[in-house]
Amino acid sequence: MTPDPPAMTRSAAYQLAQANVAYALAPHDDPRLADFMARLDEMNELAEGSPGFVWRHLTDTRDPQQREFEDPRVLFNMSVWESIDDLHRYTYRTAHAEVYAARRRWFASEQSVVGGHALAMWWVRAGERPTVLEAKQRLALITEHGPSERAFSFKQRFPPPAG
Repeated sequence: MTPDPPAMTRSAAYQLAQANVAYALAPHDDPRLADFMARLDEMNELAEGSPGFVWRHLTDTRDPQQREFEDPRVLFNMSVWESIDDLHRYTYRTAHAEVYAARRRWFASEQSVVGGHALAMWWVRAGERPTVLEAKQRLALITEHGPSERAFSFKQRFPPPAG
């Protein structure tokens, strides 16, 4: 497999934002989610220490005052990375891959997540931080229109804007 062209992997002017949601099969304090909840802080620390990590939205969806979605079973994550390759490496080449592979033990299928797509990625200018509202809009865009330069996935990537 050939690597992505440089414009797809790293740009000094742009960084990769991502937001993902998951719908838990039970409340966060249910024993069925115990294995996942026990690893949540570990996964966040792993991300923060991974090459290319820039920033993450600090929240704790276990706390009713910090929920991005009204439904307490929706877990939300948003972060910024230097490149798609950096996020991909963290997602599929670290201990996070074990948790991701086991996701069906804890979460509903992607089709039932908040009525749509579970992941959206988009480019932000270096130093900018996306908002929760923007993340919800990007998730809605990819759900309603499919991948585009405004909201895409690992499977269908788009390069950062020129300039």
